Amino acid sequence: MFPAMPQANKQERQLLKVFKSLDPANKESLMCYAEFLQQRSSQVDESTVEKQEIASEPLDIPRPEKESVIKAIKRLSANYPMVDKENILHPISALMTGHMLQGKKADKVIDELEELFAKEYQKN
Repeated sequence: MFPAMPQANKQERQLLKVFKSLDPANKESLMCYAEFLQQRSSQVDESTVEKQEIASEPLDIPRPEKESVIKAIKRLSANYPMVDKENILHPISALMTGHMLQGKKADKVIDELEELFAKEYQKN
């Protein structure tokens, strides 16, 4: 027997209702955006973590043939550990919004993300 799940609050019920009403493409977009927000909010505050030696050069993690925008952000964050993501959070959010809400193609958004990370790296 499974344990009883806690009752969903009003926001959770509303989100589920909206999710169920979407077509499959928009469900995927909503999930991608939710994962992006989750990743952004779960980043550890650097002030609470001892400074570790960070690579001074990008790690050259190859770009897969097919990659989602969320996975590209994760790959680029890993590839450029020396880049302070707080400095580029707003442009990343704008690119993600363009992809999710305005239908900008993932490949073009990923190209722009790669340029963004590279430019931020070159500033250092």
